Amino acid sequence: MIATLRGVIAEIEPDRVVLECSGVGYGLIVTGADHGLLQSGKEAHVYVHEHIKEDAHDLFGFLSKDTKRLFEQLLTVKNVGPKVAIALLDIDKIDGVRQAIADGNIKTLQTAKGVGKRAAEQIVVELRDKVGLSSSDSADSVVSRGAASRQRNDEAFQGLVALGYSDVDALEALANIDPDLSVEQRITQALKR
Repeated sequence: MIATLRGVIAEIEPDRVVLECSGVGYGLIVTGADHGLLQSGKEAHVYVHEHIKEDAHDLFGFLSKDTKRLFEQLLTVKNVGPKVAIALLDIDKIDGVRQAIADGNIKTLQTAKGVGKRAAEQIVVELRDKVGLSSSDSADSVVSRGAASRQRNDEAFQGLVALGYSDVDALEALANIDPDLSVEQRITQALKR
């Protein structure tokens, strides 16, 4: 197994780079961000993920160990292959992608090529607690901190979260619903939105 490579960038192609190490050129598929940082004729050290299947042996190169780790986490999600994982890493900086997953930001994840709503939801469900971040304070922009903490303790909020809503989406859905209604009525109105 190849874990890292150090060498000189021999070629830069639109979808990959060739890293020459001791006379052997390794074709590496890289993220858009890493592609922009690599320069022909310059030395580079990359972390490598090998993806081997019947008809292909692809090498994915990353300038950061954290990027490689998130790439490998994405591959654990059902129906997320290496091309989709690379597309997801290209939607933002690594911390932005991790935060989108932690926040359950489906719309941001859907901006990646090949990622539909179901795939984005699956990524959030499977990786939300594994990316090493907690949900951001973006829920506070929807309602005040006091209202947010009150809603987190209410059964309608908990019901929406149990149905798969992110904290932010659940708070947003309940923001303008009369709190004096029954739990069932509030959930029904939130679902209609």
